Amino acid sequence: MQSRAVVVVGVGVLIAFASGCASSRARPQPFPLPPVAPAPAAVPEGLAIPMPELRDGYAIARTALALRGIPYRLGGTTPQGFDCSGLVQYVYALNGLGLPRVVRDQYRYGATVKLDQLEPGDLVFFETQGGEVSHVGIAIGGDQFVHAPNSRGQVRISHLTSGYWADRAVGARRLVASATDTQ
Repeated sequence: MQSRAVVVVGVGVLIAFASGCASSRARPQPFPLPPVAPAPAAVPEGLAIPMPELRDGYAIARTALALRGIPYRLGGTTPQGFDCSGLVQYVYALNGLGLPRVVRDQYRYGATVKLDQLEPGDLVFFETQGGEVSHVGIAIGGDQFVHAPNSRGQVRISHLTSGYWADRAVGARRLVASATDTQ
């Protein structure tokens, strides 16, 4: 019988708490502004990341390559650990370009590129969970890209033409000037 009283009191407290929140008359915040390049997190000692002077795909690829070996961390956006979209957001922020935080929003930025026309710095997108785009990497040249693959791994290079990634590639986007555009 004593435990019922505790449950009743617990429910009463929950109802009082919930009604207090509902009567706060707080106004919802406006929608956020378009992304701005966040200030990059501090670089850990001993990790040399090249700081580019110009926004170009090769600089983006070099920045991504410098982060190889950093562990995967779900929700990670710093050199202490990255998930795939956190890595992309961080690399582009170091290069002065703001990107949204999640893969599906990153997929909406830039110009569409055919997978056989990738250049360094292009974003490569994959469908790994079925239904919609769910993974992203940064092209570095040839059929290679840098990405933070999963919780058992670290930032590394993979091949777009390998069976797993080739079967799941769904598109690519270019956010900086093409090397052929600047010649």
